[in-house]
Amino acid sequence: MAQYKSDLLNTLDERGFIHQSSDFAGLDALAAKGEVIAYVGYDCTAPSLHVGHLISIMMLHWLQQTGNKPIALMGGGTTRVGDPSGKDETRRILSLDAIEANKNAIKGVFSRFLTFGDAGTDAMMLDNAEWLAPLNYIAFLRDVGRHFSVNRMLTMDSAKLRLERDQELSFIEFNYMLLQAYDFVEQAKRYGCNLQMGGSDQWGNIVTGIDLGRRMGTHQLYALTCPLLTTSSGAKMGKTAAGAVWLNEDQLSGYDYWQYWRNTEDGDVARFLKLFTTLPMAEIARLEALQGAEINEAKKVLATAATALLHGREKAQSAARTAQETFETGAASEGLPTVEIASRELSAGLGVLAAFVKAGLVKSNGEARRQIQGGGLRVNDAVLSDENAKLSPGDVSDGVIKLSLGRKRHVLLKPV
Repeated sequence: MAQYKSDLLNTLDERGFIHQSSDFAGLDALAAKGEVIAYVGYDCTAPSLHVGHLISIMMLHWLQQTGNKPIALMGGGTTRVGDPSGKDETRRILSLDAIEANKNAIKGVFSRFLTFGDAGTDAMMLDNAEWLAPLNYIAFLRDVGRHFSVNRMLTMDSAKLRLERDQELSFIEFNYMLLQAYDFVEQAKRYGCNLQMGGSDQWGNIVTGIDLGRRMGTHQLYALTCPLLTTSSGAKMGKTAAGAVWLNEDQLSGYDYWQYWRNTEDGDVARFLKLFTTLPMAEIARLEALQGAEINEAKKVLATAATALLHGREKAQSAARTAQETFETGAASEGLPTVEIASRELSAGLGVLAAFVKAGLVKSNGEARRQIQGGGLRVNDAVLSDENAKLSPGDVSDGVIKLSLGRKRHVLLKPV
């Protein structure tokens, strides 16, 4: 029997998105009538969002699919300050040009998950610079700051954890909580927004916004948070040895994105199918029941479904074919990520350490040496044992040289 009256909360619940709410009954009643207008904020600290952001994007997706209205809020204003939540160090202050460039680069991802437009449940994309940038500081302190207790702010995790670890918390970061709360209130007044969603680490900031709305006379506001995800082995979601798992294809190829999901730990497959695909729950239950070597089939389904959502079905199926050709036949498939190098560089003798760094498979010569010592690097499927070896035109096969890190990450070097 369904736990909630609304399709929204039942869907989010059965798929594992719900961690905490300020008022389940009130939110459920609104959602049952299709009257939820919810936002999630995304600061523009990099030119791409990463897999860690995907859980909240999927929450917005299901919100729209169940007849409610999503708002994707770009942090053109808050990025100028920096969110201290979960950080030990003050964020680097970005120039306004860099923030604008990052904002424009990350916007495109949302159209893969949301339908934008001007009617009904069509999604909106806003930028908090619209109301934060023109703020008069004195007026803001008088009208908004007076509602905040410093004593209470210091009990919030974003501040408390930093101070407990004796890490500096700058005054500019201390203001972030006020700005995020004000975002909620402004969207409530301007667009009828009544729900803020985010990770569980945002709980304090979100409920502060609810309290500010009450003090400033908005309609009732609500909070809904999702769990902060870690993998079965305790690793942070979205981080790999090679770095962040970016959502923009110019930051991470569709093939590497597919491989990230294909390499999911056995204990995470069912959970990730629920969170990061739109497959029906009955199909997920069937895949969840697979045992032993068959679980690899479930991982391939997860990889293809998750990649299709972000990059489209054609690229997802291409990545799956490439993986099959690479791992099951040992071939150097055309679908693998390709990095061009100058032919003259190869003719002069390209050191293998530099080659693997150029390919992006390792970050430094030192890391390449460590991988060689452990037998982790291959050239044209042959284990590399000599760190002083050089690549030459004689290593080119079918126009490329295949470099591999372990058995699952490959890049083709193409002389031009």
